[in-house]
Amino acid sequence: MGDVEEIALPTGAGPLSIALGPDLALWYTQAGSGKIGRATRAGAVSEFVLPTTGVGLQQIAAGFDGNLWFTELAANKIGRITRQGVVTEFPLPNRGASPIGIAAGLDGNVWFTELIGNRIGRITPSGEITEFPLPTAAAQPRGIAQGFDGNLWFVEQSANKVGSISFEGVIREFPLPTEQSFPSAIVAGLDGNLWFTQQDANQIGRITPAGVVTEFPLPTAESEPSAIALGPDGNLWFTQLGGNRLGRITHDGTITEFTLPTPDSRPSGLVIAPPGNWCLDGHVWFTERGNHKLGKIRTIAVP
Repeated sequence: MGDVEEIALPTGAGPLSIALGPDLALWYTQAGSGKIGRATRAGAVSEFVLPTTGVGLQQIAAGFDGNLWFTELAANKIGRITRQGVVTEFPLPNRGASPIGIAAGLDGNVWFTELIGNRIGRITPSGEITEFPLPTAAAQPRGIAQGFDGNLWFVEQSANKVGSISFEGVIREFPLPTEQSFPSAIVAGLDGNLWFTQQDANQIGRITPAGVVTEFPLPTAESEPSAIALGPDGNLWFTQLGGNRLGRITHDGTITEFTLPTPDSRPSGLVIAPPGNWCLDGHVWFTERGNHKLGKIRTIAVP
């Protein structure tokens, strides 16, 4: 457990966010080149050029419609790409909304955050967009995830809060104990709680569906925890953007860190990526924005 393998990408790719596609390949945003990338488990890489240039690619997520959906922060659009690489873009109704986080909802729609527009957005598989304003001004919502309680959960980086939104648009907000912690990403854990990264506070946070928050400091200073995902071992895994490590936290708050082999790799996004026999694979895949690579780390021992 803990062995890291890396796949080199074209120079300048700058991979940021990563998701598992319906074809069981890894799909990722290339912040450096403005393309969507696809990699097989064997390391065969494909790139797809977007219709719009200078889009400011951010997050990508698999939708329940069998496509991948992504945010274009600078172009102010939501994008959709099929497994064949056909791209469709949907402009947002409000200029300067700056979509950033994105996640599939159990209602069959895709939900996203508007960093500057201060809204949570919802887009149907056919492209119909609805927006919900946040109660807190200039909250800057960032990461978003589907919770096991039926709501979507998101973090507000400037307001220093965690929020939830129902499928009907009912919003709740919960302040965090540590000031200016810069919550960045969020994911549902198998314990029924939501887990999130606090980049500036160098902590991992946990919030119950009722809003009770617990914070866990990281062992290494200035690690800048960024993305977070549920691992095949049942624990939460996260990237350390400044620490050049991956981290693992158990439900009771025990943290383990794994140093990456390439210096200054700036690990950014990560995802479970099981093949058909996924329980015997046990890998988490991640992006290395600093050295234009994808990496994978074994998280459970193979019998």
